[in-house]
Amino acid sequence: MHLYYALAFAVGVLLPIQTAINSDLRTQLGGSVMLATMISFAVGALTMALLALGSGERGGLQALPQLHWWQLTGGVLGAAIVAGSILLAPRIGLAGMGALIVAGQLCASLLLDRQGFLGLAERAITMPRLLGVLLVLAGVLLVNYGDRLRS
Repeated sequence: MHLYYALAFAVGVLLPIQTAINSDLRTQLGGSVMLATMISFAVGALTMALLALGSGERGGLQALPQLHWWQLTGGVLGAAIVAGSILLAPRIGLAGMGALIVAGQLCASLLLDRQGFLGLAERAITMPRLLGVLLVLAGVLLVNYGDRLRS
């Protein structure tokens, strides 16, 4: 179980690195957020295609015709997240953007956990969980506006 926590932390470490790389890609492409997002997703799709084919996990493709349209929207959401991060990172910085993204993730996750969204296990909004989200929101304010407090 501790391995999963470490893996989640590692994914968090990778996100600002990915954003910085994609932001630099945008600069090299004349400032185009859409082209940078497209290239990032094309490389990611090629990588995943090679990994999926190499793993032999092709049996699930039979279910593709039975999927609901909304089950395919993860890619759309992923593109919006990557495009948004490419747009925002140079404007508000990686730390400020990251803090706001984490706060948004936690607020939405708390509500989605409460509902057992899409069959995930229901998890109550308890006082410790709510306090954790409030502390993150306080952190967002400090990361984004803390320097102004010294003035």
